[in-house]
Amino acid sequence: MNKKDLSTWVAEFTDDLYRWAYHKTSSNDLAADLVQDTFLAASEKIESFKGDSSPKTWLFSILNHKIIDHYRKKVNQTVNIDDQSFSVFFDSGGSWEESRKPKDWHENDEKHVLDDNEFQKVLEKCMDALPEKWNACVKLKYLAEKNGEEICQELGITTSNFWQIVHRAKLQLRDCVEKNWFNN
Repeated sequence: MNKKDLSTWVAEFTDDLYRWAYHKTSSNDLAADLVQDTFLAASEKIESFKGDSSPKTWLFSILNHKIIDHYRKKVNQTVNIDDQSFSVFFDSGGSWEESRKPKDWHENDEKHVLDDNEFQKVLEKCMDALPEKWNACVKLKYLAEKNGEEICQELGITTSNFWQIVHRAKLQLRDCVEKNWFNN
């Protein structure tokens, strides 16, 4: 393989790689950077490509590793979690505070809330407000549809830490969505 092949691959596969990276990160800039990093890594290792898989499969493999590395770096950044911030959701006995109980999101409309572009913008804004570690766990679990064991392995966290993060993230997301969507 040579650099000329890589130029052809850039023209042929950039859009597909970008769509996948965007699907995994929900960020235009980050997706573009990851695709660029993918092609940079491919150019450095082009001589090792033996053609055992298709070029597209090889590039997607590189991209997937870049995405995992991105989330791993984010998780390894320290995040201060204020346990007291969750006390607003529950009373001293551990039951929901009446004013903070989850509301019923089911509407009688034929249109599902996830099909609404404005709702998706609110949800994305709420996701972006989560600490990076929480954001990474939620995206890997619910968007990438990975299981807890895989996520823990990829991010280097314990199972109990993962489930605690997901629980807290869901509380924060629900609160944010209710404040910014359902109460408007």
